[in-house]
Amino acid sequence: MRKALVTIACLAVGAAVVVGLLQAGDSNSGGSDVLRPLSLAQVSRPVAGAPAELAALQRRVNDLQPGGARALDAQLRALRGRPVVVNLWASWCDPCIFELPIFQRVALRYGARVAFLGVNSGDNRGDARKLSARFPMPYPSIEDPRQAMTGRYGAVGLPATAFYDARGKRVVHQGRFTSEAQLAAAIERYALAR
Repeated sequence: MRKALVTIACLAVGAAVVVGLLQAGDSNSGGSDVLRPLSLAQVSRPVAGAPAELAALQRRVNDLQPGGARALDAQLRALRGRPVVVNLWASWCDPCIFELPIFQRVALRYGARVAFLGVNSGDNRGDARKLSARFPMPYPSIEDPRQAMTGRYGAVGLPATAFYDARGKRVVHQGRFTSEAQLAAAIERYALAR
């Protein structure tokens, strides 16, 4: 009986490793260019045609500000009437790191029409700054060290992304985005929906 249980356990571990390797290969099949982060200089270029309030937000590249939910609420009030994408991320979250280059590119592409904000969840400032140095974000992030906003958005883990349309209607996407096309489609469907 004991040999049978050990054999089954070994098979289960082996199967989990194989599935993990296959999934890792699938996630990189979009080409290495998709996952290469943009530089600080690239994400700092002004977005052509961005209205004043979006241009001001974009000038706060890689800004990590304290304030939690109150700071986010104030920022959302200032952007009322504009579509907004809020991405919850952390330096310890591998799926978050995977999607950061996707957010970099899509935020630059949609920056004239959509506001982007980050929420650094359950992280410490030093690790968050190290990650944002490697993956500079073309928008500011608000610190949420106690992860209060994950509960607010009904997120069961990270990453999670909230899409607000111009009327303030919110839709939350749980999990990582695996391509620019997938994120762009969500923006079109939820933030820019007419």
